[in-house]
Amino acid sequence: MAIEIIATGRAVPPKRVTNDDLAEKLDTSDEWIRSHTGIGARHIADETVASSDLALEAAQKTLLWAIESGSVQEKTITRLAETIDLIILGTTTQDYYGCPATSCIVQGKLGAKNAAAIDISVACSGFIYSLETAAGLLLISPIRKRALVIGAETLSRLTDWDDRQSCVLFGDGAGAVLLEKTQAPLKGQKKRGLLRSILGADGSGSEHLMIRRGGSRAPFKSGETVDKAPSIEMDGRAVYNFAVNAITSTIENLLKEEGIGLKDVARIIPHQANARIVQAAGKRLGIPDEKFYLNIEEYANTSCASIPIALDELNRAGEFKKGDLIMTVGFGGGLTFGGNLIIW
Repeated sequence: MAIEIIATGRAVPPKRVTNDDLAEKLDTSDEWIRSHTGIGARHIADETVASSDLALEAAQKTLLWAIESGSVQEKTITRLAETIDLIILGTTTQDYYGCPATSCIVQGKLGAKNAAAIDISVACSGFIYSLETAAGLLLISPIRKRALVIGAETLSRLTDWDDRQSCVLFGDGAGAVLLEKTQAPLKGQKKRGLLRSILGADGSGSEHLMIRRGGSRAPFKSGETVDKAPSIEMDGRAVYNFAVNAITSTIENLLKEEGIGLKDVARIIPHQANARIVQAAGKRLGIPDEKFYLNIEEYANTSCASIPIALDELNRAGEFKKGDLIMTVGFGGGLTFGGNLIIW
């Protein structure tokens, strides 16, 4: 049996904020932002829109794609939603503190009444972790067949818009894939689906990328006056060094463990945090820029959503051929890292 991606979808807020828009309020410029990050714009959710709203939209578009492409027998989103056994949602920006899980909110609004719902919080590695978790839970069960895996973020709510170093980096969005357990083989020439994953962490670097206030370590207290809302804090140099090493080692280990070469991989889809990180990793491994797919210029860093948004863009553009070997790779706060090998 194999775990195959049978449909993709994405949701991106319509409000587009360019570098020039930021330069009107901050001491920065389009040239500075592009030269340091590769980012040209980001999409920002309306104040009334939460992560679950973007996740739901991406999920609905994914199910609609599955129906319209003929990948499933069900003819309506309602009927297809009822066949989903798992919803696993990677996010750093849950709708609520602690509970309910954002995946539960999506489950209820989608009408996936037979699905278990789980949130995974490992920052920007969330989609990679969620994909492997969903595949494992499908494979070990004789009755589970389908899983909806989502990455959704409203990072604009955790951005310090007065910090010119960090506020230029982040955007909002969601992406999703529908997984199905099929009878395709996992070995041999006709193998299909998710082949292999690497998941890792280095908790010794936990303070390099964090949201310091609001949890049980540093809770808000009754009557406390807060000058600023909780926001993402980052040691840029430490994260850069970790990320380049994490990407290069993950790529090398995925290739080694699967016994393949870089020439066998059709496309590498990295977490879209900073184009310079991806380019540095590629240079270290001798990988040409065109092997990586980057859309960071348009969306900035959407954390858990960046990889599934990219997957959907490529899928809907017809860039994937059946049998293509795809690699995802990413890193995030925690510090965490990982990657997947997928036959499309």
